[in-house]
Amino acid sequence: MVVVLVVLQLVLPGIVARQLRDRFSRSGKVISVQVDAFPAIELLWHHADRVDVHLASYRASTGGLGKQLDQTAEVGTVDVTVEDLNLGLVTLRDATLRKRGDVLSGRATLTEADLRAALPPGLDVQPVASGDGKLVLQASARGRGADATLNAHDGELTIAPDLPLLGGLLTLTVFDDPHVDVQGVGASSVSGGFSVFANARLR
Repeated sequence: MVVVLVVLQLVLPGIVARQLRDRFSRSGKVISVQVDAFPAIELLWHHADRVDVHLASYRASTGGLGKQLDQTAEVGTVDVTVEDLNLGLVTLRDATLRKRGDVLSGRATLTEADLRAALPPGLDVQPVASGDGKLVLQASARGRGADATLNAHDGELTIAPDLPLLGGLLTLTVFDDPHVDVQGVGASSVSGGFSVFANARLR
């Protein structure tokens, strides 16, 4: 029995790492995957102490993001780094995701060039303020401008124009997933773009 447990300890993490590598390779380019578990036999029940993933590129939809995060529920510590993260409408650079228990935090760089490429011609959007889990965006087109607030509310991520009386009526939900409780978003200026971040919990 001891020999079997030793063999499993040596073999199982590598097998699971290869499975994860194959899964990520379907939508991106994998640099490295590391899985740690002790005892390793816990991996048979999808339990792990730590998973560390480094991707050169990855394409993910916001619709499938919550499901992917939910699959990490039985992993104590998760660290994911993606050099180029394509979310369909926009590409984020140097994206990182950290999971500690059920607490999630993510950060990425949104370059001005990538932001312009994601917007219709003639429309410019800039983050102008963040705090209390909210992010204020300023949009301008043809000399006219308006502010909108990206806000974490009841676990959802919503955006609404800052207009008296009408703002609430024009609120749009941009992220809502039963697996993820979004708690806050924000941004700060960096060279050539913006550093955006979000905090959440797994439900």
